[in-house]
Amino acid sequence: MPHLRIHRGPHRAVPLLKVTGEFALRPGRVHEICGPARRSLALRVAARSSGPVLWLRPAWQVERLNPDGICHLIAPGRLIFADCRRTEDLLWCFEETLRAGAVALAVAELPVPPALTPVRRLHLAAEAGAAATGIAPLGLLLTPEGGGAVGVESRWQATGAHEPDHPGWRIDRLHARAQPPKSWHLGETGTLEPLTASTPVAPSRR
Repeated sequence: MPHLRIHRGPHRAVPLLKVTGEFALRPGRVHEICGPARRSLALRVAARSSGPVLWLRPAWQVERLNPDGICHLIAPGRLIFADCRRTEDLLWCFEETLRAGAVALAVAELPVPPALTPVRRLHLAAEAGAAATGIAPLGLLLTPEGGGAVGVESRWQATGAHEPDHPGWRIDRLHARAQPPKSWHLGETGTLEPLTASTPVAPSRR
C-alpha cells in the first residue's frame, strides 16, 4: 500500500487507512487501542500501512513480540523497536517521530493513558509532519485496560474471544468522531462481523 499523501491546504481530506471492514483510521491523527489484545490489533494496522513502522515501548516492560508469532500478519523486518526508559521519553520520541513524518505509522505502548495536553501536542506534530513531507503519519497509542486517552481521534478496544481451533477477537469502537460505539467479532481471516446484544461471545482472553 502506498504512502497516504496529502495536498497541502486546510480543506483537503486525507483518505482513511482501511484495516478491515469498518475498522478504518484517519492518517495525520492519533488513535488509541486499548485492552488485552491491543498489540494484535495494532499489528493488523501495521500490516495495512506501508514502509517501516516505528514501535516505541517501555524499557522496563517484560513482554516482547515474538517474530515467529507475528510473521503471519506482518514481516517482522518492517518493525523498528525502540525502548524508552521513562514515560516522558516515550511521549517525546513519539511526538518527534510524528513531527518528522519519516514513517507512515508510529506506535507507542504506554503504561497509562496520556492527558489531554500531550495528546494535543501529538496531533499538532502529526499535522506538522504531514505539512513537511506530504505524508500524513498515523499515530497509534496502545494503553492497558479500557484506555481513556482524552482527545484522541478514535478509541478501540481489543479483547480475545477465542474458541477451540478458532482464534477470534472482540473489537469495540468506544469513541470516534461522528461515529457511534459499535462492536464486532474479528475472525482469523480478518473478517469483521457485527455483534448484537443476543450474539454469543466466547470468554475474554488475550
